[in-house]
Amino acid sequence: MAKRPGFDRGELERIFRRVEIQDQVLDAISKPYEAKPWYQYRKLFVTEARIQGGLTFWSNNTAALADASRRFGVAPEIIVAILGIETSYGQNSGHYRVIDALSTLTFAYPKRAEFFRKELEAFLVLSRQEGLDPLAPKGSYAGAMGMPQFMPSSYLSLAIDLDGDHKRNIWSNPADAIGSVANYFSHNGWRSGEPVAFPATVDGDRYQRLLSKDLHPGHTIAQLRSLGARPTNASLSASTKAKLLALEGENGPEYWLTLQNFYAITRYNHSPLYAMAAHQLSRELVGRRSPK
Repeated sequence: MAKRPGFDRGELERIFRRVEIQDQVLDAISKPYEAKPWYQYRKLFVTEARIQGGLTFWSNNTAALADASRRFGVAPEIIVAILGIETSYGQNSGHYRVIDALSTLTFAYPKRAEFFRKELEAFLVLSRQEGLDPLAPKGSYAGAMGMPQFMPSSYLSLAIDLDGDHKRNIWSNPADAIGSVANYFSHNGWRSGEPVAFPATVDGDRYQRLLSKDLHPGHTIAQLRSLGARPTNASLSASTKAKLLALEGENGPEYWLTLQNFYAITRYNHSPLYAMAAHQLSRELVGRRSPK
């Protein structure tokens, strides 16, 4: 870092002398929520508290959500759902110093040291750009920051100033957090106005060849039907591309056909459990705002 313009070796050494390697960070990253079965994972995130919190957040930030949706083509309910799952709408954005978390994972977690070293470098860059004391910001055990839990590299490339105050404040400015999530989804393939996923039924055993870890929608509905996987929504075009997903329910597998927008959610967090929780929370929010 000292070789980069604007960085001083002595200042960097002063900062890193105050960094603490955190055993709690190593414990947390070894026990991710995504290791749970779907029926347990869902209960953690699609809750009445998050639904009610989301309705309040939506009501309080209607203008910013409408602006972000208009500019980036991303549905407001998915923006709200992401912020709800990540930090309960900003109520819990993490208690670890970001520099401690990233340093711990860079220097004491060899499995992903290269990834976190790059994020640590990005954090130092953004701290300088934004005039932040690098020892001050707090975030998750993985170094994710603010209401949307952006990693530093995502902040540098995709965080935006939605409200025009010349700051990209994803920590305490809901408008910037909303706009940044919308920008992230726009850059990762969200298709405006399209659905996310539909329940499916299966028969025979040929559908099992479709159950790969690759979440990209790579088969048409017609192909999926020919292999025994059928959407419950009859309006889907035969040429629409989808992915068959099996989730572990309490009473056996749940089958879903997931579309491009589901895949876009997995660019935010690669777990299909996360993406499905975000989708289902978003549908709950829409349903409560517009009761039948």
